[in-house]
Amino acid sequence: MTSAVLASLGEAYVRPGAQIELGLASAKNYARAEKSDATQRAYASDFSAFRAWCESVNAVALPADQATVAAYLASLADAGLKVSTITRRAAAISFAHKAHGHDSPTAQKAVKSVMRGIRRSIGTAVDAKAPATAKTITAMLKRAPGTLAGKRDRALLLIGFAAALRRSELVALNVADIERQPEGIIIRIRKSKTDQEGSGHEVAIPRGSKLRPVEALDAWLSAAGITEGPLFRPVNKGDRLQPGRLEDRAVARIVKRYAIGAKLDPSAFSGHSLRAGFVTSALETGADLLKVMAQTRHRSVETVRKYDRRARIWQDHAGKGFL
Repeated sequence: MTSAVLASLGEAYVRPGAQIELGLASAKNYARAEKSDATQRAYASDFSAFRAWCESVNAVALPADQATVAAYLASLADAGLKVSTITRRAAAISFAHKAHGHDSPTAQKAVKSVMRGIRRSIGTAVDAKAPATAKTITAMLKRAPGTLAGKRDRALLLIGFAAALRRSELVALNVADIERQPEGIIIRIRKSKTDQEGSGHEVAIPRGSKLRPVEALDAWLSAAGITEGPLFRPVNKGDRLQPGRLEDRAVARIVKRYAIGAKLDPSAFSGHSLRAGFVTSALETGADLLKVMAQTRHRSVETVRKYDRRARIWQDHAGKGFL
């Protein structure tokens, strides 16, 4: 629900008192919740960049005309930005206009034409990061220190991998989201990228006999003395537990740091590498595709098949007999 719609709600009624004011204030809060916090932050940052560019060329940012937006998007392409980034910037401009009751300039023919040209010229291939497979995770954790931070990192990497979690899902976990079972643990994912309304999902993590993720989690919780609240928390340079919740960006930093320790290229890995690594490892070992999707909560079979093609890329290679 945009600000324009909310404004019309206020004009449609004779205000009897404070009750309607409170109702509209609550409605605005629910409208903001339409987008995740991460999306709202990204859109705010992207629109600020657009506003700054408009100021530099003496153009109006809100409402912007289609020529201004088309020129801005073209400038981003000329500067070498990826198609995914340019697309997100365009979405942020559209969102800001709609939120203020204006028609979106990105829906205009000129802007759409520019975006199609950018996609054709630059290409839309995703710069996929390397999966942190079971073998990779094992190599990463060989030099994990026995410090409090080391125990946290081991638990974080293994739980993120074993549950095929997105980094935002991983850092959002609380102790109360863990259910103990004889075979392992069941974690409840209260909200995710594909579940913004918070229906929730449950994912099982076996105790395991090789990586032993549950054992790593218990070692971290015991060492940190954590019995409630956020599961993964900051640890300072003095190796002391800090209050609050670990930020999702910290997951990528931890993955990259351990990649360096394993003598791997850190630029090839990201927070998503844990999730991608589980899918790749599962498919390499012949796991059923539907079982993999149940763990990852992917809705599209085709999305998972992309990992399957990578996992089997060397199997029965066409040039095997003569290269």
